[in-house]
Amino acid sequence: QVQLVESGGGSVQSGGSLRLSCAASGRRSSSDCMGWFRKAPEKEREGVAVIANDGSTSYADSVKGRFTISQDNAKNTLFLQMNSLKPGDTAMYYCAALPCMTSVQALSDITKGHFENWGQGTQVTVSS
Repeated sequence: QVQLVESGGGSVQSGGSLRLSCAASGRRSSSDCMGWFRKAPEKEREGVAVIANDGSTSYADSVKGRFTISQDNAKNTLFLQMNSLKPGDTAMYYCAALPCMTSVQALSDITKGHFENWGQGTQVTVSS
């Protein structure tokens, strides 16, 4: 079982930036993808970004060109750099670990909730 702890959320104005981190510990399969999803009140879960072990990435259309996912394997840490933030990005952000074949598949799986390991979340609030 892998433990995931997110940090880095906060309140920013529209156009601002935040960098989220997710520290992973415990047993994690080397074949797992890592990703971020978000959940806002009265909205569906949305897979935001995923990175596979080969470094390939996939992003939701809503964040392409603004968000960048990366990982530091040596430190077992996942990152999400968020630039040009909009009020619509306001949500609780979670990281997740899940088995995957490709990052595209994993992004779909995260959106559908097909994962068993996720963190407690970190709140991101963007004001206009």
